[in-house]
Amino acid sequence: MWSEEVTANSFYDFDYTLLRFSLDPLSKLDRDERWVDVPVQLGKEQHVVRVQALGKTSDPLFQISSESKEQKEKLLHHIKALFQWDRDLEKVHEHFLDTNLDQLFNAHPGTPIVKDFHLYDCLMKVIIHQQLNMKFAYTLSTRFVQNYGNKKDGVWFYPSPETVAQIPYEELRELQFSQRKAEYVIDTSRMIVDGDLDLQELAELPDEDVMKRLKKVRGVGPWTVENWLMFGVGRENLLPKADIGIQNALKHYFQKEKKPSQEEIVEMSKGWEPYQSYASLTLWRSIEG
Repeated sequence: MWSEEVTANSFYDFDYTLLRFSLDPLSKLDRDERWVDVPVQLGKEQHVVRVQALGKTSDPLFQISSESKEQKEKLLHHIKALFQWDRDLEKVHEHFLDTNLDQLFNAHPGTPIVKDFHLYDCLMKVIIHQQLNMKFAYTLSTRFVQNYGNKKDGVWFYPSPETVAQIPYEELRELQFSQRKAEYVIDTSRMIVDGDLDLQELAELPDEDVMKRLKKVRGVGPWTVENWLMFGVGRENLLPKADIGIQNALKHYFQKEKKPSQEEIVEMSKGWEPYQSYASLTLWRSIEG
C-alpha cells in the first residue's frame, strides 16, 4: 500500500467532481468524507486508486493511495491526467469574468471538467445515454456494466471491448436496450477489437478531425462526439448546443421565456472560446440543484 499527497495548479472544486460522479450508481465514493475509488485499467491489470480531498477549493490538496507499488508512477500519472490538476482554472475563471457568464462563474468558481475514468468507458456510456432521460440512461449503463463488467474491491470496471464484441444483440435487448442501441454498442466495440477504431489515437487528434472520424461510426452523431471529447478526452472548447440541459440552463440564466435555439446559442456564446467546455459544465451545474 502506498499513498502520496498531490496539489493542483490552481483552485479546484473537488466536491463538484464528487457530485458529478455520484450521479452514476456505479460510483464508489463518500461525499462527506470526500473520497472516490477510481477503477484504473493498465493493460490487463486492474487497480483501484482512492483519491481523497484534504484541502479546500481555494487551496486544493489530495491524498492518492493504492496497493501496487510497482505501478505507482503509472497510477499517479493516470489520476493526475484524469482530474487535470495541471489546468489553470483561475485563468479560465478570469476569462469568463469578462463575458456574459460572469455571474455564473462567480457563483461556481473552480468548476473542473469531470472526466469519465477511461476513453472506452466514456464512449460506451455516451452511446448508451444518447436520446434518453438521465434516470433511464443510468439504469441502462448500470445494467450493462453489472452484467458484463467486473467488480474489484467494491469498484465496478466496465467490460473490455473484446467482451462486448462477443455479446449477442438479443442479450442487450433483454436489458431493455433498443435494437439499434444494442447494435451501436456491440458494433462499435467490434470496430475497436478489429483495429478499425483506435480511441487513443483519436484522442490525440484535433476536435474537428475527431468529429469527422467518429461521425462515420454508425450510431455516433455530433452530440456523442462532443460529449466523448469533453468527458473522455477532457477537451476545453466544447459546447453541445443540441443538449437539452445546456438549453435549459441558458434559458434560466438569461431569464428567457423559452429555450434558446442553436443559432441563438451561437450568439450568446461569443467570447467563451477557447474555454467553452467550462461554460458547459458550469451551466449544467447551475441547474443540477
